[in-house]
Amino acid sequence: MTESPITQAPRAAVTPHGRRNILLIFVGLMTAMLLASLDQTIFSTALPTIVGELDGVDHMLWVTTAYILAATIMMPVYGKLGDLMGRRSLLIVAITLFVTGSIVGGFSHGMTELIVGRSIQGLGGGGLMILSQATIADVVPARERGRYMGIMGGVFALSSVAGPLLGGWFTESIGWRWCMWINIPLGAIAITSAVLFLHLPKRERSGRKIDVLGMMLLAIAAASLVLVSSWGGNTYPWGSAVIIGLMVLTVVAGFAFVRVELAAEEPVMPMYLFKNRNFRLTTSAGLLTGVAMFGALAYMPTYLQMVTGVSATNAGLLMIPMMGALLITSIISGQYVSRTGKYKSLPVAGAVFVTAALYLLSTMSATQPVALTCSYLAVMGIGLGLQMQILVLIVQNSFSINIVGTATAANNFFRQIGASLGAAVVGSLFTSRLVALLAERLPSTAAGGDTNALTPAAVQNLPAQVRDVIVGSYSDALAPVFLYMVPLAILTFVLLLFIREDVLATTIDRSDILPESMDIDPSSSVYLEEHEPVAASEGGREER
Repeated sequence: MTESPITQAPRAAVTPHGRRNILLIFVGLMTAMLLASLDQTIFSTALPTIVGELDGVDHMLWVTTAYILAATIMMPVYGKLGDLMGRRSLLIVAITLFVTGSIVGGFSHGMTELIVGRSIQGLGGGGLMILSQATIADVVPARERGRYMGIMGGVFALSSVAGPLLGGWFTESIGWRWCMWINIPLGAIAITSAVLFLHLPKRERSGRKIDVLGMMLLAIAAASLVLVSSWGGNTYPWGSAVIIGLMVLTVVAGFAFVRVELAAEEPVMPMYLFKNRNFRLTTSAGLLTGVAMFGALAYMPTYLQMVTGVSATNAGLLMIPMMGALLITSIISGQYVSRTGKYKSLPVAGAVFVTAALYLLSTMSATQPVALTCSYLAVMGIGLGLQMQILVLIVQNSFSINIVGTATAANNFFRQIGASLGAAVVGSLFTSRLVALLAERLPSTAAGGDTNALTPAAVQNLPAQVRDVIVGSYSDALAPVFLYMVPLAILTFVLLLFIREDVLATTIDRSDILPESMDIDPSSSVYLEEHEPVAASEGGREER
């Protein structure tokens, strides 16, 4: 897109009838997003009890990583198929897969079954977020989209509070399996909402080949990369044949994927996306932010339970400052963008807050006041609320409507890669450090003979001297890991400084869906000059 200053363009007119339709669609999308986002956090407070009951503390990180990895692999698939075939039927398929995985996990009697169930959930969950974000782009112009994207971020924040609370309440009352079974009625509501409300324009399907080979290579590369970060230095030594083999497989599959995408008729992740400066910058920033975000979200409730001795429910309550701050800043930032058309300063400021939060979290100790820890989490929430949905909006504003799903999915894919790496790396470092510290400081007989079966309740019932050793080990294992992520947050800040603040489109131009016979790179200078998001005249028509 050409460099141009922000202009205060008049708003595009929205009729009452059109607004009612958008609100009905938005209800369905919010239900789907609630389903996915709730499941990402509901296990956080239940996890210590689950792995203790199933005797699998050493496999704890896979309960989180399995879901994130499966969702990550499926994101580009849903994004591309949505652009080719339409999003409504795909959304119903994604919800169905999600509910199926919930049923499998709900009836699990061992860690293997639970991890399989979480993987199936991820196959569906990857589509819920992407299809919801892309559908908003189908019906709402970029200039007005900020307020809707802000609410989407707010839904994530709200579910991030409700998730740990529900997880804690289920764990302490009717049983942790309800963390899975609750998705059955929610899934039924989401499917009903999609059937009744999501009436979108149909897309031409004929003559378009699905990039199956590209999807397979992408899955292999992503899975190998996460396995390296999960197993390296923990399950296997870094110099072992398994880790080296996975590294080689990651590089080979990644290289083959790029070659296939350059030649594919309908690439699942077109390489021309990376020619766009804003896409490169926001995608890189999103990946780095994902590492910090999911590293904190995945293991802070466990830390709070083990170190402070609070119940699972109270650990969820202690996450409210972070999610409350995220909720407020996400909605306010979305409203600000829609009102002013300006957005660059928001993610830049967000990166500053995230950097500060990571440093503060690295200073935690087992003896510091709980309120101080909560204040650190609030700083993290402010930063994430200023970044998350704004980065997606910038990406969507950089491309035409015919590839907005693919671009959104590609951006989210790399953020989820960051989430996978964050959860895996933080989990791997945390677990390996914890096991080493417990082995060094505590005889196995002192904890009842098996540190793998330690639950928060079991720790609180141990003698004070033994309990203090375990609590200190948990604190000393996790807190320093956050310091390792501070340079990543600083790099995020630097990248976001170079974002180009283009004009936000005030209408949705569907005429730039390319005929199948035209072989035009949608990021080329000719195409972008002809399809640049522009301001609207008083009559609501686009002007260049």
